[in-house]
Amino acid sequence: MITTLPPEAGVVYRHFGATDRYATARELAEACAQRGVSFLIAADPELALKTGADGVHWPEAMRRRALKWQGQFALQTGSAHSPAAIRAAHQAGLDAVLVSTVFASNSPSASEPLGLARFRSWAKAAPLPVYGLGGVTSDNAGSLADIAGLAAIDGFLL
Repeated sequence: MITTLPPEAGVVYRHFGATDRYATARELAEACAQRGVSFLIAADPELALKTGADGVHWPEAMRRRALKWQGQFALQTGSAHSPAAIRAAHQAGLDAVLVSTVFASNSPSASEPLGLARFRSWAKAAPLPVYGLGGVTSDNAGSLADIAGLAAIDGFLL
């Protein structure tokens, strides 16, 4: 799948404590580097350093930890679920945020969708780059592209 991503894309590896996380992260880091795709590891800066990841993606509740890792990665991103969380991510020095849930999603962790109008207003007011996540598909991605980046878990699978 990484071989089909454009070079300006990024991949976030959420390992959730998998026993093979080091080997998987190493393989993903190499594949992303070959393709010119940014590679981040969720909530695990030590694993990111060990495997040569470009950075770390922080869950909203952990964003303050990013301050400790400033300057050690090319990129740190975080999740955000409100305008206040977007501003807090900026204050924590994050480079970008993934805002969810934009559209209705089948993900078990998806919240009530923001809808296009609310998402667009949040993104427009954001002090850092925003990526829309949740229910993003090839059918609705164009409605976000002029204001935000796109993030998807399986929305672009054929």
